Amino acid sequence: QVQLVESGGGLVQAGGSLRLSCAASGRTLSSYTMGWFRQAPGKEREFVAAITWNSGSTYYAESVKGRFTISRDNGKSTVYLQMNSLKPEDTAVYYCASKTVYGGSYSSPVPYAAWGQGTQVTVSS
Repeated sequence: QVQLVESGGGLVQAGGSLRLSCAASGRTLSSYTMGWFRQAPGKEREFVAAITWNSGSTYYAESVKGRFTISRDNGKSTVYLQMNSLKPEDTAVYYCASKTVYGGSYSSPVPYAAWGQGTQVTVSS
């Protein structure tokens, strides 16, 4: 089982930037897809971005495309989410998650078997 630990959340003004990190351990990640999801109060968990570890292919929600960048560091087994031009509507708890590349859609939370504890991102207007 993969274990995930997020860090990097915080409070930032609109237009600012944050970088989230997700350190993974427990398994070789070459056959995994890593995803970032977020959940605002009273809302369902929604897809933000994903990266296929082996190929580095990336996928984004339309709402963050052009502002957020997902990347990975093979040596550190860490996935990053660089968030620029942040908006108040980006405020949420952000979760890192992992799934095998063979199972289910990258944009649905259902196939993701391992989840981090979440990190709060608050964007003030």
